[in-house]
Amino acid sequence: MSSATISKEVAEAVYSRGLEGIIAGETSICSVEQGGLLYRGYEIHDLAANATFEEVAFVLLEGAKPDARQLARFKQELVAERALPASILQFLKDVGPALKAGTAVPMDVCRTAVSLLGHIDPDCQDNSAAANLRKAKRLLAKMPAIIGHMQNVIDGKPFVRPETGGDPTLSHAANLLYLMTGQKPVEEYARCVDVSLILYAEHDFNASTFTSRVIAGTLSDMHGAVCGGIAALKGPLHGGANEAAMEMLKRIDAWVAKGGTVEGYMDNAFATKEKLMGFGHRVYKNGDHRAPILGALGREIARKQGPNSLKWFDMGDKVQKIMLEKKNIHPNVDFPCGMTYFVMGIPVPQYTPIFVASRVSGWCAHVMEQHANNRIIRPLSKYTGAPLRPWKG
Repeated sequence: MSSATISKEVAEAVYSRGLEGIIAGETSICSVEQGGLLYRGYEIHDLAANATFEEVAFVLLEGAKPDARQLARFKQELVAERALPASILQFLKDVGPALKAGTAVPMDVCRTAVSLLGHIDPDCQDNSAAANLRKAKRLLAKMPAIIGHMQNVIDGKPFVRPETGGDPTLSHAANLLYLMTGQKPVEEYARCVDVSLILYAEHDFNASTFTSRVIAGTLSDMHGAVCGGIAALKGPLHGGANEAAMEMLKRIDAWVAKGGTVEGYMDNAFATKEKLMGFGHRVYKNGDHRAPILGALGREIARKQGPNSLKWFDMGDKVQKIMLEKKNIHPNVDFPCGMTYFVMGIPVPQYTPIFVASRVSGWCAHVMEQHANNRIIRPLSKYTGAPLRPWKG
């Protein structure tokens, strides 16, 4: 039955709050199932173990596994687009006081920077496949510089190599860390962040990607669609969960420092109906495939650092055990992400922007797919308001 022949009565019969269990479109980009997570047919454990983020981004944006020549060309294209225009650098400087005061937050700064880039991108109003691919590469290349230079402003330090957007010899992940700190990361840190970017790159019709597709479905431009994706990702029930999960662990640590126990905190959280972040998933009812991959990498970094770092993972293990035993809920990838980024010294407010530095590859792939075979996304609603009534009388 085509969508044109479905009556509202039939649609209401299959109504699902939050569209849970409802298929809202087709995609060849990603498959999210309890049995596995695939990017264009490549399984996530295989990618995390054997690919780099640049290779994964190529697969998402250009549709196939790159050979050596194609990968070298793709990397060169990204490096060439890393540097931010002067107007974006000035914006980051201008928003610095608001960032330091807390009235501006990094995710909103990322959103605004992308919007400003749209004004000066030569292809902004061109939705052709070739123009969209060029815009996708520019956005992917520039996100680490936006995040890194923003952190430079917060720290009161000069921009790290703004003329080149970082170090041309570094990978996407390593350059992101370098731009934030001015220090070239050790290989273990760079690889850990690289894997986290692979894990976060794509996840079919999640809230932010669906938002991007809805915007693209009106034949709006890629920059606008990515701005919508960033706005959706900001929320603590989506991308912001990695920040919220770490803040929760800090509260548990403070509770324990005052003489309490992890078990006592959790019992109190259950009793007060506190939202425990980093747990549960709409699809992965038996566990998120990505969580143990990142958790293992983070724990190894913490082990090498010593007890002060390892305590976060030990505490996290207790929280996970309690959640599984008492609520039968597994952690999602945001839970180990919070701890992993924390022991590497990454500022908590930048966790979700780092997610953007990865997921922009998936968003752009979906925008291109939507534009290539478009039908405006316009669902029905279930009316629950007042019945027909007269204005007079």
